[in-house]
Amino acid sequence: MLQVNAKYGIGTVVRHKKHPFRGVIFDVDPQFANTEEWWDSIPEDMRPSKEQPFYHLLAENDSSYYVAYVSEQNLVMDESGEPVQHPEVADLFGSMDNGQYRLEVQMN
Repeated sequence: MLQVNAKYGIGTVVRHKKHPFRGVIFDVDPQFANTEEWWDSIPEDMRPSKEQPFYHLLAENDSSYYVAYVSEQNLVMDESGEPVQHPEVADLFGSMDNGQYRLEVQMN
């Protein structure tokens, strides 16, 4: 059995290393758990390993809000201290403290 420890937890604010977006983590998969169609849409020379944590983010960039699915190798901590403006953040999280949101809802 593959044992993987996630570097980031739910409520952590992160940035993508290569693309201009940031977001707050609301779920973690210990390894890739999306569709093969999604996987195949990533250019082969840019595909990350499936055997690492993948994070679900309430993400934002300069022009939109969306949900992103990102491998651990492509994330870094967001050190800005700025809150994430995604409209669904308030549905899941309480206030932000030291770059971390507190989970405010019970998730199964």
